[in-house]
Amino acid sequence: MHEIWLKYRLRVLNACRVSESHSMLLWGALAGFVGALATIAFRECIALLQQLLTGQDGSFVDIAKNLPWYMRVLLPTCGGVVAGLFLVWAKRTPAGAGGDYMEAVAIGDGAIPVRNTLLRSISSLATIASGGSIGREGPMVQLAALCASLVGKFSHFPASRLRLLVACGAAAGITSAYNAPIAGAFFITEIVLGSLVMESFGPVVVASVVANITMRELPGYKPSYEMPFFPEIAGWEVLLFVVLGVLAGMLAPQFLRVLEFGKAAFGKLRLPLPVRLGVGGLLVGLISIRVPEVWGNGYSLVNSLLHTTWVWQAVLTVLVVKVLATSITVGSGAVGGIFTPVLFVGASVGFLFGDAAQALLPFHVSQPFAYAMVGMGAFLAAASNAPLMAILMIFEMTLSYQVVLPLMLSCVLAYVVARGLDGRSMYDITLKRHKDAEERLRLRGTHMSELIRPAETVLREDASLEEVSAVFLKYPVKYVYVVDERERYQGVVALQDITSWLLDKKEPGGRLARDFLRRHFLHEVTPEMSLGEALQLFLDHQGERLPVVASAEDPRLLGVVFKTSLLDAYFRLDRSGN
Repeated sequence: MHEIWLKYRLRVLNACRVSESHSMLLWGALAGFVGALATIAFRECIALLQQLLTGQDGSFVDIAKNLPWYMRVLLPTCGGVVAGLFLVWAKRTPAGAGGDYMEAVAIGDGAIPVRNTLLRSISSLATIASGGSIGREGPMVQLAALCASLVGKFSHFPASRLRLLVACGAAAGITSAYNAPIAGAFFITEIVLGSLVMESFGPVVVASVVANITMRELPGYKPSYEMPFFPEIAGWEVLLFVVLGVLAGMLAPQFLRVLEFGKAAFGKLRLPLPVRLGVGGLLVGLISIRVPEVWGNGYSLVNSLLHTTWVWQAVLTVLVVKVLATSITVGSGAVGGIFTPVLFVGASVGFLFGDAAQALLPFHVSQPFAYAMVGMGAFLAAASNAPLMAILMIFEMTLSYQVVLPLMLSCVLAYVVARGLDGRSMYDITLKRHKDAEERLRLRGTHMSELIRPAETVLREDASLEEVSAVFLKYPVKYVYVVDERERYQGVVALQDITSWLLDKKEPGGRLARDFLRRHFLHEVTPEMSLGEALQLFLDHQGERLPVVASAEDPRLLGVVFKTSLLDAYFRLDRSGN
């Protein structure tokens, strides 16, 4: 059946004169369509569970405000326990190397396990529907990628094309969640794929566009964020957005550090997973008694900051408590995303900054909501290490050219400052890619001085034949290095010459090492040689090692370089480049 399908597909492509790369555009469109449907299905499941559990519709913040205090505590606690039970079930289900869509695209074969993904998505659904302070975009994108993976596996795609199709599905998920097709495409290419190559970028863009069209054509569609009109910025006010970018770059790594602290704190409790998530839900529920705004992922809070008047004390309180609640939810082990919480934190930081600027310079500074909009992008750029994606996302949300200049400055500066501080990222795949790039640079600058090892088989010119034979008997080598009284390298004595002389016994005893000396028989490595130069020398040499001398003018023997060490460095360089 597999071969029949492949033959049929090739015949259709040949008949239509469509290449495999061109056909990926059509497959990308299909991935975009099914990815949008998967996103809608997950969103509808949240709404259905929300109605069943609370009897209310709307934002989680409004629902929490209308619930009695004990329900605010009970729902997140029970939701955490249920989420933990499904996670335990998921952990007992094999996931392979491609459990997460980023891993499936970057290091896997594109295959995403169905049962494990569905169980983790149900776990996330339980956390989100019960008021957990975590983003819903993570499982949405994972489900969209799963649908694309299933399409590719059903069509018997090879691993390379299956990975690309999964990337298309993930882009569709991002687009469907945030109504930003261009940013969705760049999210996948900048973060997941790591490079902008047209062969992969084309299908990803098609998937994003089709997903966006699908979402707009279905009833009940509305953008996640309703952006106000961005005001025209005076020339000198751009400097304030520069300061905002620096501030976001300094605070974003601290936010990620708080999330890591939450994971470490819950890890020390050593509780069963359902109990741990239940404790996390209980703590969030207790916080929501006083501050119901901690419920949900922060969508409604961002929209409120952009369209209503807040006093700075209220914004600061909600910001601190929301960061704490998100750290608790993420730290307890809940499945979800932090993309939306990052946008909320950025909007809050920008709002507070704009409010302070307006208090200092009234009638000369834009309204705080303008700084909140740019703060979202700057904080996202710093937290994700993807400034281009952040710029495009906020631009698509606002559709205003007025926002471009302050947004670009803030995002780029936030990214540079955050990378300069500690290089943290909300995505592990980004950290790995940065480490690989740094390792590549280090290896490309590696010289032989870093690979020199002691040369144990070294004798003086006046060493006797017995001493030479003893070295060959002790070490499994083909050559013994010979130096003079000043440790200057003279050449080698070959095992072949010693063996031939002992077998033939053409001359009497009393022979010395210098009598068998082969001068300049082996290539000589110097400490300042690069990996490439040394590799060229090894290509002409069948042995395992080569001697290292200080320089051509100063032939002091410093040691040896082993071929295995050189090849290992090249292997790591090649592996980090893929």
